[in-house]
Amino acid sequence: MRRDVAIWIDHREAVIATLDGETETTTRMPSHVEHGGPSESDSRPEDRRDRRFANHLRVYYDSVVSRVRGANGILLLGPGEAKHELEKRIRDEGLGDRIVGVETADKLTDHQVAARARNQFLT
Repeated sequence: MRRDVAIWIDHREAVIATLDGETETTTRMPSHVEHGGPSESDSRPEDRRDRRFANHLRVYYDSVVSRVRGANGILLLGPGEAKHELEKRIRDEGLGDRIVGVETADKLTDHQVAARARNQFLT
């Protein structure tokens, strides 16, 4: 059975719309990545903060990849660089041939992400 996914992603959360045969599901995945710049009371060096942020993103992207590993087709959507970072992660995992597109898209509702999946994979 064919399984396709559309992923809207930024550094705060991912919305994954999955088309699995006749079944359609949408899942939200928060990144749990700490956001915001340093405060005046923050005594950590900037490079340590950057490494921590990069490590959080690595764990976040790995979680997303684990949810879409069995997909036949993957459409990546998002407003910023997170979609390209995830694309690289997917390619590094040997799944690059499953990526059918990478598109810039502002914030989308769960229903809009699912509609993009249907438009991409069912038409």
